[in-house]
Amino acid sequence: MELFELINNIRKRPTMYLGQTSIGQLRTFLAGYTFARRQLGITQTPQEKLFSTFQPWVAKRLALSPQQHWDQLILAASQSEEEALQSFFQLFDEFVASHNIEVRSMAQNSRTVTIL
Repeated sequence: MELFELINNIRKRPTMYLGQTSIGQLRTFLAGYTFARRQLGITQTPQEKLFSTFQPWVAKRLALSPQQHWDQLILAASQSEEEALQSFFQLFDEFVASHNIEVRSMAQNSRTVTIL
């Protein structure tokens, strides 16, 4: 499963993946995903490389200091963890669109992401 597909699956059922609706839990989950792939010697994908630029993009987009992780930046601009998680998905969609990434639906519950 590609990273962006995983993020879209989390969007659909956040508590199934995260245990609670929390942007902090999302960052922890994605950090674990990244760590596990590195430990297994799996080569970083183009999506993972692109997502590594999400933090500075969020800082610029929210006009906040780039000193913090993206979850803390989004949380600072939100009223709650739940709102921050929803904001993450909105920002993620903007980020994807700003990099000319085309998301095509291949089947009802399946998506592919093509980086142009």
